[in-house]
Formats: sequence, C-alpha cells, structure tokens
Amino acid sequence: MSAALLMEAIVAVAASMAAADAPEGSWSAAAGQFALGPVPAQVELRSMLCEHLVQRSCEALDRAAERRTAAIDGGAWQAWRDDVRNRVRDDLGEIRFGPGGPELNVRAVSRHEQPQYVVENVLFESLPGWDVNASVYLPVAEAFPPPWPAVVIPVGHSAKTRESYQVPAQVFARLGYVAVTFDPPGMGGEKQAGNDHFRDGARCYLTGHSSNRYFIADALRCIDYLATRDDVTLARGVGITGVSGGGYTAMFAALLDDRIRCVGPACCAVPNALHPVIDVYAPCAETIAAGRFEYYDDVDVLAAAAPTPMLLMAGAQDEVFKIEWGHDIAAKVRACYAAAGAADAFAFFVDPGGHAYTVGMALEFAKWLDRFVRGTPNRELPDLRPGDFELLDPALLACGPRQEANMFTLNRALAEQLRTNRSGLPIPEAVRQLVHAERVTAPAATAGPLSLAWFHHVQEILLSPEPGIALPATCLVPAKEDWRGGAVLYFDDGGRWDALRTHGMLARMAGFIQEGADGPAVLTVDLRGWGDSAPADLPYDLAGWGGRDRWIAYVSAGLGDPVLAMRIRDGLAALAYLRTRPGVDPARIVVGGNGMGGVVAVHVAAAGGGVAGVFSLNGLATFESLATDPDYRWPQEAFLPGVLRHYDLPELVASLSMPVLLANPLDARGAPLGPDAAAAVYRAALEANAACAVVSGEPASAAEAFVQRLFGG
Repeated sequence: MSAALLMEAIVAVAASMAAADAPEGSWSAAAGQFALGPVPAQVELRSMLCEHLVQRSCEALDRAAERRTAAIDGGAWQAWRDDVRNRVRDDLGEIRFGPGGPELNVRAVSRHEQPQYVVENVLFESLPGWDVNASVYLPVAEAFPPPWPAVVIPVGHSAKTRESYQVPAQVFARLGYVAVTFDPPGMGGEKQAGNDHFRDGARCYLTGHSSNRYFIADALRCIDYLATRDDVTLARGVGITGVSGGGYTAMFAALLDDRIRCVGPACCAVPNALHPVIDVYAPCAETIAAGRFEYYDDVDVLAAAAPTPMLLMAGAQDEVFKIEWGHDIAAKVRACYAAAGAADAFAFFVDPGGHAYTVGMALEFAKWLDRFVRGTPNRELPDLRPGDFELLDPALLACGPRQEANMFTLNRALAEQLRTNRSGLPIPEAVRQLVHAERVTAPAATAGPLSLAWFHHVQEILLSPEPGIALPATCLVPAKEDWRGGAVLYFDDGGRWDALRTHGMLARMAGFIQEGADGPAVLTVDLRGWGDSAPADLPYDLAGWGGRDRWIAYVSAGLGDPVLAMRIRDGLAALAYLRTRPGVDPARIVVGGNGMGGVVAVHVAAAGGGVAGVFSLNGLATFESLATDPDYRWPQEAFLPGVLRHYDLPELVASLSMPVLLANPLDARGAPLGPDAAAAVYRAALEANAACAVVSGEPASAAEAFVQRLFGG
C-alpha cells in the first residue's frame, strides 16, 4: 500500500472519530471508526436499472417524435415516411410475397354452407413448411355475384374461433366481401405449439429480426392466396382490419404491401413511452423490435401508412388500450395525414364497447371498404345487431395446420445459416459496435475507508460509469508498503459477494489469510442489475404476470442498448478504473466472471484489449444454443440482439490471443456440456490458441490454478 493511500485511510478514521463527539479514549469514540457495507449511493440501487431504462427510452421516443414533427413542419413528409417504412422492413427482414413469393401449396380442408354465408377452411404456406390456417368467409353468390372484393382479418391474442373474429368476418361476408381469418403464432388456436410468442419471440433477437415478421408474413400471404381465387377481385386492392394484436399486425402490414388500400386497426395502438415503458408492463416480443424507440413508435407506424385510407377504431370502455390514448394518437395521426395531403383518408371511430371488435366497428369499416375497395361509397348498409349472429362451433373452423415448422424451427434454421454466413466484421470491432463501446469512459469513483483484515486492505468502492448508474465494488489489496502487482477483475451474475463470502474463491486467489502472500489485488464489481443493485419486483410481478427479466430484456432491446451490452460497458469502465488504481500494474490484469459474468468477462477482454488473461466459470457456451434448444433456461437478459449475425461465443474466444480458461461451460438449459462436447464446441479456439483451456469439474479450483500460473504463484 502506498503511503498516500495509508494517509487517506488515517484521515478518514480520524474524521469519523471526531464526528462521534465522544470523550477521547471511550468505546463510543472508537465506534466512530466502524464502517460496514457498500459506499452509500446517490441513487436507489434496486430501482436504478429500471429507472435508467425508463428515462433513456422516453428520451429516445421523444427524439423520434421530434423528427416526425420536424418532417411535418418542414415539408419533408414523404422522406420521413419512407425512412420509417425502411426501418420497419429492416426490422422484419425479407418477407417474400406477391408474384415473387414462394409456392403457396394450397390445400382445401372443409366447406360449410350457412344461410347467409359460406365458410371454406384452407391451408397454404406463408413460409416454406409454415402453414396459414385460414377460414375464408364467402358471400352467398345469389345475393352477391362473384368476383368479390376481399378483406383480411388478422387475429390477436386469441383464436379465430372467438367472437371478435367470427362476427366481423360474418358481417363482411353478408355485405358481399370475402373475409379471411387466421390464427397467429403462439397466441392460441391451432398455431400455438412451438410458437410461444414470448420465449420463441425472444430468440429472434439473436438472429437480428423481429418476431413480428411471422405475423406480418401470414397476413401478406393471405393476399397472395386471395389472388389465386377466380371468385375474388383485387382490382381495387384489399382491406385489412383487426383488433388488439390483430390490429397491430394490420397497421404494420399496411406499410409493406401496396395491395392494401384500406386499413382498420382497432384497440391496438399505444403511446410506447407510457405503455410499456413507464407502465413497466412486460410487452410481447413482436411489438418491440430492437432499436425501434429511436426511430418509431405506434404513432409513427400508423402515420407512415399515409396516404393509404385508415379508419382507426377504439372502444370507449377498453380496459387495455385506454380511450384517452386513442384520442391523443388519433389527433397526431390526423395531423400527419393532413400534412401528406390525405386529410379525408383518415378518421377515428369510437365504439361504446370495450376491448373487442364489435358489429358497430365492422359496419363502420365496411363503409370504408365500400368507398376505397368496392367503389360504392353511397351504398346503404343493413342495420345489423349482435343478436343477428350465431358463432360457429370451433370444430367447423379447424384446419389442422402442420406443426413441424414454427417460429422456433424457422429461427433455428436462420441461426444455423448465420453460422456460415457472418458479417465478416472483425470480431473485436463487432463487439465494440454491438455494445456501443465508444460510450465507455473512465468512471467516477467514490471510495470508502480502508479496513485491515488479515493481511489485506479491504475497501468498498462505488463506480459511476454514467449518470444515474452506480456499481458497488469491493477491493482487496495486499497490506504491504508500496505494494505493486497485478489484479483480478471479477463479475458474478449472483452478486460480488457470492464468490467472496460463499465460495471464498477470490480470497484464496488474493492469498487473503496468508501472511506474506504475494498474490494479486482483487476488484469484484456488481454490474448494473446484479448483486446489491438487483431490481425490485415490478408492479406486474405482483400477479406473477409480466416478468421483470422479460421487461428489462425487451425494453432495453427496444432502446437499442440491450442490458447485456450495458453490463459489458460497465465491465470496460471497471477495467479502465482498475488500470488507474495505485499499485496495480495495468499490464497484469486478469478478467474473469461466473455465469453471465463470465460472458461479460470474455467480451471485456475482446473489446478492452491488453489484459493478461480471461476466465469464464459456468458461463453460457454459445448464443446459438439459445436459438436452437427448445427449452432454454437462461434469462432473456442474456439475449444480445443481432449477435449471431457477427459471431458466437466460441468464435469470440478463438479471436483472443491471451490465456483463456473456460471452466464448466453450460448449455442452453444450464447443464454442463461435459469435456468432449465442450472440446468440440471450442475446437477452433483450442487450435488457434495454445494458451486456451476448456475444463470440466470444479470451476473454482480451475480458476485459482489459472490465476496462480499467470501471477507466478
């Protein structure tokens, strides 16, 4: 220990004793020296991460809104609209439809004639092997001679057998339109298996596309199917309408296909800054594309449909999508349509009901279909009431789609394809780009008093890598005059005290209770959201619904700054601090971690460079396994959006030139790979780097031996 640091400690102790205001020599005076626990933070640690996400997400959404306003006021409407559409296309990835799309492979399933309409159930492929289970409601030919105009009705968090889909389909068929309904993936009905829109939706982050692509593809391919029917006319395009998640699909589809000439989203649009961000409601993965907050919210998606005619609908008693939200959103979209010279192509309709697609909504949208698709704007419509409709038995709408292809299998195939088709960007540079390493600066540090324990000084430290973020840390330094040596920088997803107190591994590395030990210093840091800053439960967790991990993962992805990227930057900031700490040789720093802390450590070694070695204990073996194993057990915070487009963890390790230890790597389910499987996964790294070792067994012992070798112990 340097003389300067020792003097700082003496001064701190003296000050605390004086503050005690007790007689000299009393036990009360001595008590003034006592310090326990981390350095007090200026932020509430358990709410810090969530507050940070809310603040930054709102700022990003504000910037997106400012760009929209500037485009309207500055006459750059079309350029802004095209930019939003291009962003959406990039988020969704290539969706082939229209004349250039793949074969539909249509298969008829059943036909049921009703007094005022006919239902045909058919299967056709949206993507190769991926079935759309369509129920096609046809008008009675005697009342409406074909060819008929058509409307597509995507289903939301439900099944096509529910009232909100059967009723509008029956309304449109009774008014002379072909209406197509179909189940979405992972939300109910016949396309539930293998399509969990939370778990399987999150996998899509890894491959770089929003899971919304699967919902949109089904809707667009419905139009392709309609184009094959001789009894349907697309001369004036088609309409698309839906409620809740179905409305959400409709408003995105309208940006991608010029055949859509009229769109009717119902009970679906939200102010993203309020819900899910401020409301801390864990959203659906398909609604939060990576990085979308910076470029568009729901208002932007709706407005970018202009000049396509739009009837935005809401329920006055909607308990999910508040009517006050609807009025606010409608006012903003109306202004955008006016700026585009299409003021008469937008309207807002409020139904007296709740969160449902009602007969009243169907009749109102039928007027828009008549005007913009059928070409009969003045047709008088019948006075239909809810009691005029009878729901069909669900069995009559069954199609029996194949389940072999689903969101999981399609994204798995994409992940496997990316293995041989990476971006080609050098991996350290790819890491720096993915984690926004350019934002890293040396953190501000607030140090607590030095305490002598056995043969080391122990010090609590608070690192502040950016405003509003505090990282509690604990440092062990050999209590030697003018000590100088190497250091271990350590991260644990269970918290910094786990390895210190429970396992004792870091203490043994430092030679904590060995007199005259010449081991390294140790700095163990709670990265944001770990250890002392683990977030408290969120409101929706009270009912076991929502999920803190999911909210953090999705919202940080929407921000374009995933929480794993933030933690890697925290690690880089901690490395920058450690390199400047008195006594520490910056060329002799070893970085390590446990669990996801090990994944962070490997990234810090790649992006930070200049470290003497790196070790990962019980770390995730591959990102790809999260995309290819049907039953992953890692938190969704481990999903780094777009990572598989550039590299996977074995390739990242293979790019390192320093000594590397991977002890007990784990598969997607959190089980050890075993020696043979681990060696196979990391073969390239083992061949490229003679100082790379992959071991099974007791990871703590392996890490201690690894550090001892590097520091000559």
